[in-house]
Order: sequence, then structure tokens, then C-alpha cells
Amino acid sequence: MFDTVCRFLAETFSTDFASWLLGEPITLTELSPSELSLEPIRADALMLLQSDEIVLHVEFQTQPDPNMPFRMLDYRVRVYRRFPHKRMRQVVIYLQESGSEQVQQTVFSIPGTQHEFEVIRLWEQPLEVFLSTPGLLPFAVLSQTTDRAATLRRVATQIEEITEQRLQSNVAASAAILAGLVLEKGMIQQILRREIMQESVIYQEIKAEGIQEGLQQGKEEGLQQGKEEGLQQGKEEGERSLILRQLSRRLGQMPTGVQGQIVQLSLAQLEDLGEALLDFKQMADLETWLENS
Repeated sequence: MFDTVCRFLAETFSTDFASWLLGEPITLTELSPSELSLEPIRADALMLLQSDEIVLHVEFQTQPDPNMPFRMLDYRVRVYRRFPHKRMRQVVIYLQESGSEQVQQTVFSIPGTQHEFEVIRLWEQPLEVFLSTPGLLPFAVLSQTTDRAATLRRVATQIEEITEQRLQSNVAASAAILAGLVLEKGMIQQILRREIMQESVIYQEIKAEGIQEGLQQGKEEGLQQGKEEGLQQGKEEGERSLILRQLSRRLGQMPTGVQGQIVQLSLAQLEDLGEALLDFKQMADLETWLENS
């Protein structure tokens, strides 16, 4: 969910990201990983943006990833293969505060090969950086601030000043989702108006993803339940078939009514009957047992 929001923001507000990460508000367009000939290692948190002169590679992370340095090298090589004359800026943006050494790592190194990239730990970034443009507002609550609730209120105030309704709803929904990393749901709902967020593209997309995941989970649970019920039914059928054969050999052909009663027995009752039939001498014994059961 957080990856989806970050990718949406980088794609929708690419000029804001260019101003922040490249130092100039240049126009960037999305570069699909498929254009790099090879399938991406992991595309969910990846954003590739390009202009005529530069490729901006951004990775959003909520948790440290030990494979990140290699992924940076891998994509640098892929981009060079496709665009050998373009500059490339690679940035890993960590969203959630962590004391892990991995969030400090900016180099991939093996004998004979060394590759450097940049890391931004949002919780160390000045708050004011994210209050200057709409596309960066949702990240403000994750920045260097001593009062995240107060920061979210500042963000909400600026969102209220956005006059274009679709833009306003998209920024509000993104801010609410990212704030979930550091604030309680109730607090977020008190500060950001839900009716604005519900109109946003990203809200609808995540809602659709949730519905799809729910349907898939329900399908899997239904399949598992079906398997369990099938196993139970198969066990009962096997036990019933065995009991009927044993009774026929011991007592002879059974009346249809008696067979019907046996068919209705539960697995536990069938198991009890399997023990009791060893003492049966005549059909009346079976009939008596069925009446008592």
C-alpha cells in the first residue's frame, strides 16, 4: 500500500520530485522497467523517471532491504545498456525510522566492482522541504519533526488551500495513508477530512486492491474449507462402506430401512457401531442399537 502511494506521487508530481532530488523542476516522464530489456528484480517500490539527459531512479522502502545495494548496481547497468549517454541519479528513500545499519549503506562493493548510490532517511530531512509543493506534502509527517500530529495539521491546512478538487483529494488521501506509518488511525481521521480523500484516484485504487485481495483470500479460504469438507466426507463414506460390508457378512442382507438409518449416522456414530457390531448375533441386535443411538 505505501509503495503504491509513493509511486503514484512520484509519477503524478514528477516535477516536484525533480526539484527536490535533482535541484531543478525539469519535466520527467515514466520509464517502464520493460524498456530495460530484462524483467525488474522487484517493481513494486521502484520508480524510474527520465528526461532527455537524465534518468532518476527512486526506490521507496519502509523496511531495510539487504539486497538494495545490488539492486542499485543492477539497475544502473540496465539503464546504461539502454541509455549509455544519459546521466543517472539513484536514490533510496526510507520512509520509516530504523536503527539498522542497512539504511546507512550507500555502496555496493565486491572485489573489482564498487557502485555508489544515495540514501534519504525521511526522518532526518528538514520539515520545510516537504511543505513547499503539493507532491511532497504527504511526506512531511515522516520528516524531522517533534510533533507529527501538529505537522499533519499543517499539511491539512495547506491541502485545504488547494483549489483543484482532484489534486486536493489525491494529496489528502496520500497524506493520510503515509501518516499511517507514524500516527494512529483515529488521529488521522480527526485531522484529514475523509470525504475529500474518498474522491481520489489513489484511494479508489487501494480500495480496489483491498477488495481484490479480500476476494482472493475468500476464494483460498473457501477452497481450503472445501478440501477439509471433502476429506471429512470421504472419511465418513469409507467408514460407512466398511461398516455395511461387515454387517452384511455378519447378519446377512439388511432391510432397506435399516440401511437408510446407517447412512444417516455421523462419523462418530459409525465408529461406535464398528465396535458394537462385534457383539451382534442377529438383525434385532442391530435394530436395537440403532434405536438407542
